[in-house]
Amino acid sequence: MNFPLYIAKRYLRSKSSQNAVNIINFITFLVIVIGSAALFVVLSAFAGLKTFSLSFTNTFDPDLKALPAIGKHFSITPEEEMELKKIDGLANYSKELEERAYLTFREKSCIAYIKGIDGNYRSVTGVDSTLYFGNWGVMEYNGVVGIGIYNLLGVPLDNYQNPMTLLVPKAGKGSITPQGLTAKPYNQIPIYVSGVYAVEENLDKKYVFAQLPLVQSLLEKDSTQISGVNFKLDGQVPSIDVQNQIRDVLGDKVLVLNRQEQNSTLYRMLNTENLATYLIFTLVLIIALFNVVGAIIMMILDKQQNSKTLFSLGATIPELRRIYFTQGLLVTALGGLIGVLIGSLLIGSQLAFGWLKITPSLAYPVEFNIMNVLVVLATIVVLGFISSKIASSRINKRLVTA
Repeated sequence: MNFPLYIAKRYLRSKSSQNAVNIINFITFLVIVIGSAALFVVLSAFAGLKTFSLSFTNTFDPDLKALPAIGKHFSITPEEEMELKKIDGLANYSKELEERAYLTFREKSCIAYIKGIDGNYRSVTGVDSTLYFGNWGVMEYNGVVGIGIYNLLGVPLDNYQNPMTLLVPKAGKGSITPQGLTAKPYNQIPIYVSGVYAVEENLDKKYVFAQLPLVQSLLEKDSTQISGVNFKLDGQVPSIDVQNQIRDVLGDKVLVLNRQEQNSTLYRMLNTENLATYLIFTLVLIIALFNVVGAIIMMILDKQQNSKTLFSLGATIPELRRIYFTQGLLVTALGGLIGVLIGSLLIGSQLAFGWLKITPSLAYPVEFNIMNVLVVLATIVVLGFISSKIASSRINKRLVTA
């Protein structure tokens, strides 16, 4: 039997004759439990917020996306499209053409992005789930707008008598001459709004979806010129392998980005916030675990006579140190485990019942992640190891022979 572990477990279960020592030990254990539970709850809440925030962008962002390496547009030939269809792991793809545009209806106006999409776009992305009311329409000039644009312009659905007008500057070089003023410096088309989507405030004011050939005509592009290709994976082949195959087909004219690369700023911000929160709560735990050092030192003084007896019976100084080191490690590990269990129950109850609300209809997003469990337990054990090592080093020969 491991002698230091056996004695440490006995000390862990037994009470001291000094009531003050018992109170200090109880408070120390309680601080560890509360600290680990709080750390787990906060990490789970941030994981939920991260997933919740990314769910908005993931609606429009595909698994992979090809964007022009230089400029705003690139061409894709029919031969390249045939090669794309042969790629293993690729379920489907869709082409798009996007540009800023000026929208006007009666005396109201705003600036948004016109996004021309082909027939595959709705199956490649999750945009269908965002349709708030109306439909995608079947006519050439039908369009779907965000609810922010819809409310701002007040344009009714299927208004064929007085449609919304969309304008974009004509492509060209040089200065405007008096002779050139006779022609309009912009292209325009009518858009009959057939549907409205709703995701979140910024995205709801950003897009007008229309048919790809219509937008290509508006921007004076031919049928091969686009601003991006969206790819949906079937999950049978690793994403990185599909990325490499797409690069081989389309060449250096495009950048092939995964979801994280498409929103690198948002991912970086969320990860930084998560790390900062973890470090702040870890600092709180470090301060709290100073109690462990004090509690172990108090235990060493309280059990000084026992230590003398064990030393007289043949226990070495390193073995006595291991007794109190093991005791401190057991206290922190057990406290961390109970804290994580309590935190898991709180997170589970929030997932099941949604008792904490952001709005009357929206529960605060949380996420149970086994990685957060391991991070909290690892943090507690590492800090407990350091605290126990510092406290147990107080055992020396003078203490047990005095």
